Amino acid sequence: MSRVFAYCRVSTLEQTTENQQREIEAAGFIVRSQRLIDEHISGSVTASERPGFARLLDRMENGDVLIVTKLDRLGRNAMDIRKTVELLAISDIRVHCLALGGVDLTSPAGKMTMQVISAVAEFERDLLLERTHSGIARARAAGKRFGRPPVLNEEQKLAVLKRISLGESISGIAREFSTTRQTILRVKVSNQRLKE
Repeated sequence: MSRVFAYCRVSTLEQTTENQQREIEAAGFIVRSQRLIDEHISGSVTASERPGFARLLDRMENGDVLIVTKLDRLGRNAMDIRKTVELLAISDIRVHCLALGGVDLTSPAGKMTMQVISAVAEFERDLLLERTHSGIARARAAGKRFGRPPVLNEEQKLAVLKRISLGESISGIAREFSTTRQTILRVKVSNQRLKE
């Protein structure tokens, strides 16, 4: 007979998993307290890096059933969720998601559902990347600078180069301009490259 486990996760310590536990009970699943993993960890952390989920994997055996209320409890994105479900399927652990009508994600219908979700997630990621790249190109064309603002303006850089040419120490120049030696050395190297 297969054992039933439940994985309930919330992102912050102020939240509780009580609603998730009630949903699981309302769906007719009886989960012993030692088989219920209750975790307070951000959804941005992959399932493989979550201590509670690792404990869950250690306790589960072939033929067991894992109940989650929603797919996002299992991973940070569709790719992570798919990887997690595939890992569980290899161990012959069935995964039931209540939000998807209690479908077993390791069954043929569940696998198809996961493929559709993964395809949509990949499509969304590609669209996001496309929009990001076009936005960056548009901003660059408009003269927008990216990255941190320069520590020294052009006038200060010329003053640094003059002091370097007079033989002053890099450390002394850095102290005078309230910056680091690396910044002064970058100005020097950049100037040398321009001369080449």
